Amino acid sequence: MTAWDWEFAIDILPRLLHAAGYTILAAIGGYLIATLLGLVLTLLQRTGSRILSLMVREFVEFVRSTPLVLQIFFVFYVGPQVGLRLSPWTAGMIAIGTHYAAYLSEVYRGGIESVAKGQWEAATALNLSTYKTYRRIILPQALPTALGGMGNYLVGILKDTPMLAVIGVTELLHAATSIGAESYRYLEPYTIVGLIFLLISLPLAGLIRIAEIWVRRKLGLSV
Repeated sequence: MTAWDWEFAIDILPRLLHAAGYTILAAIGGYLIATLLGLVLTLLQRTGSRILSLMVREFVEFVRSTPLVLQIFFVFYVGPQVGLRLSPWTAGMIAIGTHYAAYLSEVYRGGIESVAKGQWEAATALNLSTYKTYRRIILPQALPTALGGMGNYLVGILKDTPMLAVIGVTELLHAATSIGAESYRYLEPYTIVGLIFLLISLPLAGLIRIAEIWVRRKLGLSV
């Protein structure tokens, strides 16, 4: 058996590229959940209710302190016991989205706290509602600070999608493992998977940097 079989590698490439599409879809779905839920968690911690703030803070710390794979198992296998039956795809995206929402909530918190205190005072003087204060004044100024961290976690979600294979989601690593089990060749599928992740992650990191520069210029901030 040769160290590398080009014919075999070319034969399995379409199957792996097909799985790559599902991997990207899972990453996008999980990231959308994470960005929205993360913002909600951040805002809930900034309410006037100490009890609510404490509960949300403890939830965030719990999620951040437990393994993602355990959370995936919990959503998929424990959910049905409380009447929540989800497909592997849905359960996986909810688990990975919730996991990264806890991290993004801290990114948002840092961005919001970087806004000058005078901006809050100006909003109060103008008698703006809390909703308008966040939407028009605070969040636009917090975005440039938070954007770098948000981009990093997008790449992190992409690299963590192979964990969804534990509940049967057919993503890249799952497909490579299946090919290896069928052919008894693992070098080619796993090497190609690594290259595909690299080819996705590097341009994605570049786009994140471009987006960060564009936002800062749009807001008239130094790059």
